[in-house]
Parts: sequence; C-alpha cells; structure tokens
Amino acid sequence: MSKGMTLFEKRRRRNRTALRARSGTRPRLSVHRSGKHIYAQVIDDKQGHTVAAASTLTARDQSGANVAAASEVGKRVAEAALAAGVTQVVFDRGGFLFHGRVKALAEAAREAGLEF
Repeated sequence: MSKGMTLFEKRRRRNRTALRARSGTRPRLSVHRSGKHIYAQVIDDKQGHTVAAASTLTARDQSGANVAAASEVGKRVAEAALAAGVTQVVFDRGGFLFHGRVKALAEAAREAGLEF
C-alpha cells in the first residue's frame, strides 16, 4: 500500500493552496463531480457557511453525466449567488481537471454574471 498522496489529492492540495493565496475576501465556487452528478456551491470561508448551491440532484429532468446538465447547474448556482449578493468568487475545481463538465459549469456561471 502506498503512503503517498494520489494524483487527485496532489492536484486538490495544489489548487487550494493557490486559492488561499489569491482569494482575499472572495467566497469560493467549489465544484464536485461524480460519475452520475455534478455539484456546485458558493462557500464563504470567513463565515464558514454556504451562500448558494445547485446540483443535478435538484433537476429531476436532467442526468448529471453530461455537459448540458453541468451548464445548467452553473447557471443556477450563479443566479442563486447573485440573489444572495455575491458577484465575485474564486473558482475551486478541487482536484478535477478543467475540461468537460467542470469547464462547462464554469463558463455557464461566468455567462450568468459571476466574475472569476
């Protein structure tokens, strides 16, 4: 058994360290994807609570395993964040690579009005 970190854990740690260095007071848009669903939430780390959230679990008519569903989640989380008064965020992709569903979610959130 290996005692080292997996590549996913290394990417996650590297990404989060960079986010903390440049985030300032901005909340972070955290993304998690699984094989069936994708989840996004805007987290205020200073207060320690979630400002807005969206996922494919709440959309009964869409499967989470495609780019169209990820775009819809990005749009919905941006609308919820704007309604809560958040306009600027930092994008926390975790250990996921920035392509496919993660990229579609980010682009949809940008188009809906979030700045990052």
